[in-house]
Amino acid sequence: MLDILVLFYSRYGATREMARQIAHGIEQVEGCQARLRTVPPVSTVCEASEAAVPDEGAPYVSHEDMAQCGGLALGSPTRFGNMAAPLKYFLDSTGSLWLSAKLSGKPATLFTSTSSLHGGQESTLLSMMLPLLHHGMIISGVPYSATELNKTQTGGTPYGTSHLAGPNSDQALSEDEINLCQIQGKRLALAARRLAPETPDQDWPLR
Repeated sequence: MLDILVLFYSRYGATREMARQIAHGIEQVEGCQARLRTVPPVSTVCEASEAAVPDEGAPYVSHEDMAQCGGLALGSPTRFGNMAAPLKYFLDSTGSLWLSAKLSGKPATLFTSTSSLHGGQESTLLSMMLPLLHHGMIISGVPYSATELNKTQTGGTPYGTSHLAGPNSDQALSEDEINLCQIQGKRLALAARRLAPETPDQDWPLR
C-alpha cells in the first residue's frame, strides 16, 4: 500500500474535517491509504510543552512520516493570509529532509479554512506551496473539471480546496466543499501512484 500523508493543524475542527474528507478521496484509489497526522501547538513565548501522543485525534507527525509518504496533503487555517505558526514551525524543522531530497518528485496538494470568505484563502494556499517547492515536490491543484468550482457559494479554489467556517468557526463543510476535498484527495493519490517507484528499493528523488 502507498501511504499518502494528510498533515494538518486545526484549532476548532474545520481543517481537521477537511483532512478527513481528503483522506476519503485518497482511499478511493486502489493501492493507496491515507495517514492522518497533525502538529502540536506552539506558544509565542516558548515552545508549548505537549505530550508525545495527543489525547485524541491524529498522532503528531514525524520526519519519518514525511520521508516515507508517497504524497502529501497539507492543511492549515489562515492566519493573516498565511499558514498557522504550528505548521510553519514543523516545516522549518525539515531541513534534513531537504538535504536528502526525501520529498523531491513527490506530489503535494494544499487545503485551508477561514472564518470569512475573503479571509486570505488563496494567499494562504500559495504561501504554503513555497516550502514544498523548495523540497522539490510537484504541486497538484483542483482543476475546473471539478464543476463545483464554478458554482460554489462557500469555499473552493484552483490552488487547493478551501472552507468557509464562519465568524464562530462552527459552519459545517458544504456539499461542494466535501466533494472538492474528496476530488482533491483522489487526484493526489492517483498522481502518487503514477509517480511511485516501480520497485521498493528504487530511489524516489528526482534530481
